[in-house]
Amino acid sequence: MSEKNDQKPHLLRKFLIALGILLLLLLAFTGFNYYWKYYGPNVTDNQEYLYIKTGSGFTDVLKTIKEKGIVKDTTSFVQVAYSEKYENRVKPGKYRLHDGMGNKKFIRMLALGEQEPVKLAFQNVRLKETFAGMIGKKLEADSASIIHLLDSAAYLKTFGFTPENVYVMFMPNSYTMYWNGSAEKFFTRMNDEYQKFWTPERKEQAKAIDLTPIQVSILASIVDAEALHDNEMPTIAGLYLNRLNRGMKLEADPTVIYAIKDFTIKRVLNRYLVFNSPYNTYMFTGLPPGPIMMPSINAVKAVLNYKKHDYIYMCAKEDFSGYHNFATNKADHLINARKFQQALNDRNIKR
Repeated sequence: MSEKNDQKPHLLRKFLIALGILLLLLLAFTGFNYYWKYYGPNVTDNQEYLYIKTGSGFTDVLKTIKEKGIVKDTTSFVQVAYSEKYENRVKPGKYRLHDGMGNKKFIRMLALGEQEPVKLAFQNVRLKETFAGMIGKKLEADSASIIHLLDSAAYLKTFGFTPENVYVMFMPNSYTMYWNGSAEKFFTRMNDEYQKFWTPERKEQAKAIDLTPIQVSILASIVDAEALHDNEMPTIAGLYLNRLNRGMKLEADPTVIYAIKDFTIKRVLNRYLVFNSPYNTYMFTGLPPGPIMMPSINAVKAVLNYKKHDYIYMCAKEDFSGYHNFATNKADHLINARKFQQALNDRNIKR
């Protein structure tokens, strides 16, 4: 009887030990499962970025994640997303993905809107369509929405521009902004940068040469198109200002090329000079209604700080160095022109 009584506590201890071990295993399993679900590697290397469009909800995000194979285990992602209440915290943007990122870190990044900024850089762009296409590839705003605003007289009037001259607002440079910005936000940012550039001092410089900031930029676009070398820009700017002040036509070849919209032309022939367009400065006196390309900051500065001289003629040098021969009179200019024309002939450049 006593042996049986002695066995009972012994069996109870074994049971309790076994139960404790089982509970520890369950706790360990639960802890491991929790850790793996929240912190284990789940993001794949199938995509470099996750793009969440403006107005998207959790269902849209989940659909993209599934279609692009962004996570290995969708179920665990959904479970953690709901536990973190991400379904009510979706923010649009461009998010960089890292291979092996856990659900917790991934969802935290999305919920806090920690998107990677987009770098925009542009220069020497001639046509609005080209520019809109470039921006549309970098931002959520597509090229059609950019073009729409570029052509909207009513919208551009709020900034003080027209569809013809709005191009001067976009100062060529490198900018950082977020992918999910609208076309309107992009224009506002560019106008802010334009206003920062046109300091009171620069406005005074423009006034001193009897030009508005917009007119300075239009002239700068011609200088930019003419100058292959920045150090020649102030001389070219001074030449065109001399012609403007004397009431002479600018007779700038790049304006003819822009009017025709054939940028393969290397030799401006006489038949091109009669092309009827307000941008053709061989036909019309004064500045064209808008820039012929996106003027660089250096070209704008060159106009404001032009070199004073008596030149009213220029012609590309016959050595194709990109520099020009300048002249104060027609006779000398014709000599320079014949040299360059002969050089074109020698290279069999007909147009």
